[in-house]
Amino acid sequence: MLVPTMSVTENILIGLDKPKLALNLKHYDEEVRHLAEQFGIRIDPSAKVWQLSVGEQQRVEILKILYRGARILVMDEPTAVLAPQEADELIATLKGMASQGKSIIFISHKLNEVQEVADRLTILRRGKATAEGIGLEGITRERLASLMVGREVIFNMHKVDREPGEVVLQLEQVSAVNNKNLPALKNVDLCLRAGEILGIAGVAGNGQSELVEVVTGLRECEGKIWLDGKDIANKPPQVSIGGGLAHIPEDRIGVGSAPNLSITKNVIMKNFESEPISHRWQVNYTEAGRHAAELKQKYDILAPSVETQARKLSGGNLQKLILARELSSAPHLIVAMQPTRGLDVGAIEAVQQLLLDQRETGCAILLVSEDLDELMALSDRIAVMYEGEVVGVVDGKEADLNTLGLMMTGSMRGPGSCPPEPAAAGSQEREG
Repeated sequence: MLVPTMSVTENILIGLDKPKLALNLKHYDEEVRHLAEQFGIRIDPSAKVWQLSVGEQQRVEILKILYRGARILVMDEPTAVLAPQEADELIATLKGMASQGKSIIFISHKLNEVQEVADRLTILRRGKATAEGIGLEGITRERLASLMVGREVIFNMHKVDREPGEVVLQLEQVSAVNNKNLPALKNVDLCLRAGEILGIAGVAGNGQSELVEVVTGLRECEGKIWLDGKDIANKPPQVSIGGGLAHIPEDRIGVGSAPNLSITKNVIMKNFESEPISHRWQVNYTEAGRHAAELKQKYDILAPSVETQARKLSGGNLQKLILARELSSAPHLIVAMQPTRGLDVGAIEAVQQLLLDQRETGCAILLVSEDLDELMALSDRIAVMYEGEVVGVVDGKEADLNTLGLMMTGSMRGPGSCPPEPAAAGSQEREG
């Protein structure tokens, strides 16, 4: 665990025998910076952990292990926060460490990575090993997925071609600072239309979190943000929620749910003041429980009852709980930040299908993900962010890993247009 109020370097040094008397932070900052560069991990050693995104915090966990020179490494989704080229470098490093006698337990839901890095494989499903210590020679990705979830998994999601509708979300020259009061977004222009999925690609810490926060009303900004023709920039979240925005946040525990409250209380958070959940200033808990039970069944939330506390759910079931609450509000716009991070292939398939189903209803979806395969499978267009700027927008059908990876690391730029479609509602107001 990391200490939020301490710096990256201080967190890495916690528990070590050195330094014994005086702490020369600048010296150790340089040591951490050198180690990070060696493994292709971008991080500011002097930054406070609370100022970092979830993905950046995971990088600190990786560096903490590497700094200690551990003989046995247990790595849980270590590449989730890296660009493809950086992930390849880390995997090469892990192979080198293994050849030097270190033992590595590599936990991942990315089957291509497992096939690339592992010498032997153990597969868990619902707490039991369905395959133990097997070699990977001749085993297919489909077979691995089947062992993981107990059924055939659809890897190529069926996405129906459709013409996008009117503009639902438009950002005009949006800028914002991060928690360190440094520029995080720099004159971002984006548009998103009804029935369209706009993917946002980028290495963690390049402005994606701040982009989501300004759209959802959680961070102040400069510029204009139009939702169905109404400017929601710097307005409280209630305004965007009232305009039909649903938010699937990156932090499921700290932002997406109230961990100590029940499933019932979590799913009514957005409509507890409305009929039939409330009546005459009082919550009708009988109706709330019935509503929660319906969503529990519809979204296959595995829990003993709707009175189970949210903190007792697995990551996949907690994500289903958040999806149930957000999607049941029939949104016009879904802002989804890392919606499948840390989920198994079966849960990933279910979440991705839910997003495609919403697209079919005409919902606009802003999808932020560090899984490029997911972005290419689901997105109609992909906008790439680097150091707070949109460095290009590419067609989802034409995107490839190498091009996206180069754009994510600032090595190349691409086109940045919004294709002409029917005028947005409220366009006259914007022109005025």
